Amino acid sequence: MLRRCLLTLLLVLSFAAFTPHRDPSFDIGGGTIDVNLDSDLSRSQQDQLMNWIHAAADSVVAYYGRFPLPHTYLQVRSFEGRGVHNGHTFGLHNGGLIRISVGTQTTPAEFKEDWMMTHEMVHLTFPSVAEEHHWIEEGTAVYVEPIARLRAGNLPKEKAWGEMARDMHQGLPEEGDEGLDNTHSLGRTYWGGAMFCLIADIEIRQRTHNQKGLEDALRAVMSNGGVITEDWELRRVFEVGDKAVGVPVLEELYKKMKDKPVSVDLDKLWQQLGVARKGEVTTFNDHAPLAPIREAISTGKATKPVNVKFSLDGLMALTAAQ
Repeated sequence: MLRRCLLTLLLVLSFAAFTPHRDPSFDIGGGTIDVNLDSDLSRSQQDQLMNWIHAAADSVVAYYGRFPLPHTYLQVRSFEGRGVHNGHTFGLHNGGLIRISVGTQTTPAEFKEDWMMTHEMVHLTFPSVAEEHHWIEEGTAVYVEPIARLRAGNLPKEKAWGEMARDMHQGLPEEGDEGLDNTHSLGRTYWGGAMFCLIADIEIRQRTHNQKGLEDALRAVMSNGGVITEDWELRRVFEVGDKAVGVPVLEELYKKMKDKPVSVDLDKLWQQLGVARKGEVTTFNDHAPLAPIREAISTGKATKPVNVKFSLDGLMALTAAQ
């Protein structure tokens, strides 16, 4: 706690000491975002940055129904070159702070393709938990980001699902794995956490006849004060989330995966969801057993119930790493 307070003080002092070229701010989804830009950016560059920031904020609102904090500070640092790097999000005493670096030669097309700003804004929506549970903070951001952008119209569904199908395997346990709480590799922290979220989303929708999803659990956590400025125990996160959806999916799944190397047959899971990837091309089978769930996740709208009862337990097994 002392370490976090000292870090917060240093961040506040560094923010206050910076004098921007201009200080644009805008209201969105019940919150205000104050944007701090470097002084040497042209008007055209500033406009591109602001369009990118607006799109990310729109995506978060599309998924959560509102922006998570009344006040968020956003520091954008520029460097010579292209791309977006070094995104970090913090909770302050009076709101959230996002710091991110952007190349001055980054094109509008590259801004449109970027995922990092939305990822960082998703971090604002979730409470700070103990270090051993960092996988749920990062996993939530990894999983929600493409779905939020898809719902806001900022990402094609082929890209959202195709990239998940391409990258989710990085979250599978390897030799020596001791479960999500005890294995802190990049793959397990980011994609292992995202895999937890995907499985939870599917299971919630199956048990609620496709009327509730993971976003209902996450929205409840946020609405009950579980945002980045607050410290919560993970048990409380899952209790609030499960209560909101009416089924104990999060707590049950956590018990399975927290200290054991549970693997998932991802190839079969994508098949059941009706997602096929060949090279860079992603196609969909709308007759697949879990296709209605995939559609509900994509749109955020309740669709027809899943007629085929499909057990996720059949896809999950302890690996030899145990």
